Amino acid sequence: MTAPPAPGVGAGALERLAAASDAIATGVEAALPGWVGTQIDRLLDAWSGARAGAGDVAPADGEISALALEAAAACTTRIVEALRALFALDPRDQHTTPLEVVRTAVREPTDVLRAAGVAEVARDDFDVRAFPDDRYNLVPRTLGDLGDPELGPLQLEWGLAKVAVLRSRSDRHA
Repeated sequence: MTAPPAPGVGAGALERLAAASDAIATGVEAALPGWVGTQIDRLLDAWSGARAGAGDVAPADGEISALALEAAAACTTRIVEALRALFALDPRDQHTTPLEVVRTAVREPTDVLRAAGVAEVARDDFDVRAFPDDRYNLVPRTLGDLGDPELGPLQLEWGLAKVAVLRSRSDRHA
């Protein structure tokens, strides 16, 4: 969680920030394994269908399923730890957002898709520039894209609470 409030600093804003932070971490922890599996399945299905006419044999389902489960667990652990580390910082020292952290979740499904021999997908110029490591166009645009629509608004709640904390500190020093 975020650091305890300093005397006179907007304790209400800090409480809102802590609540939004905890809700994001908890929600991401619950939703991310399913998102990883869904992304891998979606692209494997599309790739297998496209390759079926060429006579190629898809990788063994059991192997890919095991890799997908491992990837989901590893991704979830890595992302939730990074989120909790971010939220443990004082708000003035939080130089990234929860969504930026979550967007790195493409790493593990990408590794599985590469291991399966899935060809990279065509992406538009913006996505290539903005997300150069996302070879399969997996990057979630919002936290809600992880499959839990309640996660979407939490990014905004977190941002507004963080601004309120920083503003209350600024007003106190003005």
